[in-house]
Amino acid sequence: MDPTARKIVHLDMDAFYAAVEQRDRPELRGVPVVVGGSPQSRGVVCTASYEARKFGVRSAMPCSQAVRLCPQAVFLAPRFDAYKEVSRELHRIFSDYTDRIEPLSLDEAYLDVTENKPGFAHATPIAREIRSRIRSELHLTGSAGVSYCKFLAKVASDMNKPDGLTVIRPDQARGVIDRLPVGSFFGVGPVTERKLREAGIATGADVHRSGEAKLTLLLGRMGAFLWRLSDGRDDREVESDRERKSVGAEDTFAHDETDLASLVEFLSVLASRVVERQERAGVRGRTVTVKVKFGDFHQVTRSRTFLQPIVDANTLVQVARELLADTQAGELPVRLLGIQVSQFGVEEAGEEGIWEQLELPLGMPLDLAPHRPGF
Repeated sequence: MDPTARKIVHLDMDAFYAAVEQRDRPELRGVPVVVGGSPQSRGVVCTASYEARKFGVRSAMPCSQAVRLCPQAVFLAPRFDAYKEVSRELHRIFSDYTDRIEPLSLDEAYLDVTENKPGFAHATPIAREIRSRIRSELHLTGSAGVSYCKFLAKVASDMNKPDGLTVIRPDQARGVIDRLPVGSFFGVGPVTERKLREAGIATGADVHRSGEAKLTLLLGRMGAFLWRLSDGRDDREVESDRERKSVGAEDTFAHDETDLASLVEFLSVLASRVVERQERAGVRGRTVTVKVKFGDFHQVTRSRTFLQPIVDANTLVQVARELLADTQAGELPVRLLGIQVSQFGVEEAGEEGIWEQLELPLGMPLDLAPHRPGF
């Protein structure tokens, strides 16, 4: 089968948690809404409505910063049971079109509709119909991307948010990828992006021009994978039966950190992210792992497994502090700090690992047709 003959849809709900709150509480419609911790706490933003995003409020931002940016925002504690119920309804809609569904979180999924239940010849009408049903049945909006591979379907869904539908056809792939910032490539986090930019590689065109050999030398197997993406090749399948193994959050410091108190405080930020991602994924973990990478790139991990799952950030922070104390953090400079939770009960299946979504900068000068034969 020609790889470009595949038909992949990526569906991403718009400001999901905040949108559910605004749907269920009409008085909040049109109001800046922040779902997360209290602005007086060390909690972080889970989701911000588009009204709040206009003020610079973003996911994973400390709530204390969010309230400074948008003092008029309404801060709400997340209602994960409500979000899970909406997610179940969302997946019920998906399953009317295909069984090849790969959930990434409660509000995001890939669908392989190359062969689909209604017998549509093209993917675009399916994406359009799904979005219409989400609006009429759930009273919410979602953005969809359609292409021949997962990488470009995800890129497409990010290009016209909120409530958008974008198609990237095979003949358009080269132009889209060439203008894509390297930070928007699948798998490229802040550290990898910095390495690429330091090597003079800032766009997809730069990635492709560098060649597979140079990128492999720079980044190992990840470099070879990025070069294939830059060439418009992504053979990853939509995996509906893939089981999630872990949920984690980590960050590399701009400068090696030697102050133990600062490291301990930063564990609170990481723990909030991990608990929020657990909730989004509908899983609970019993094993906590702290990862520490020192200034000389030597890395250690410390783990502890419990009889019951860890469900709140305060407990996770306490465990993480005890594990961190069993390392040389504070004695040796620390380059990276991370927390991971694993050993899940079977609540919902998803992909291996949960990571923050990358947002594609808006305003890219792309002339993308809404539909042509084949998509």
